[in-house]
Amino acid sequence: MLEEVRVAREKDPALRGVSGLEVLFYPGIWAIWSYRLAHRLHRRRIPLLPRAISQVVRMLTGIEIHPGAVIGRRCFIDHGMGVVIGETAVVGDDVMLYHGTTLGSKGWWTDGDRLDKRHPTIGDRVVVGTGASILGPVVVGHDSVVGAHALVLQDIPAHSVVRAAKSDISAQIGKLTDEQIMEYCI
Repeated sequence: MLEEVRVAREKDPALRGVSGLEVLFYPGIWAIWSYRLAHRLHRRRIPLLPRAISQVVRMLTGIEIHPGAVIGRRCFIDHGMGVVIGETAVVGDDVMLYHGTTLGSKGWWTDGDRLDKRHPTIGDRVVVGTGASILGPVVVGHDSVVGAHALVLQDIPAHSVVRAAKSDISAQIGKLTDEQIMEYCI
């Protein structure tokens, strides 16, 4: 537990000096600590209680971690809101996840009868940026960076950087009509 506090203090520049005690109010810290309890109960095959803990923590923090997931040491979830970690996900040591990260499956319609591995495996020291989605039983190699809003559907070799496409300004126009606004926004 203290490792997670130390990592949060090291990785979040907002936690310096006296305000460092604020780390105890970080939703990512609460979510990881609660996950560790729920995961132990899940491994002992205690019914319902692990999922109940997971769902209560989800309501309080906006972070949903299935008790069946395996999360390594010193995982830091920055800001937290919107993070989802699926049941068969494996997260290595020293991983950093930003808000909005999804470590999910491709959906029940593609899983078929497969119950073993539906979620990604994240290597050690991987950073997953804001809003990135890593879907399916893919492997993200050690020391990789998955950039903000990237969509990963295939294995990523170790020491890789994955970037999503940047927004493009194709033209500057005058006043938009309601129809143009609808076209651009939907």
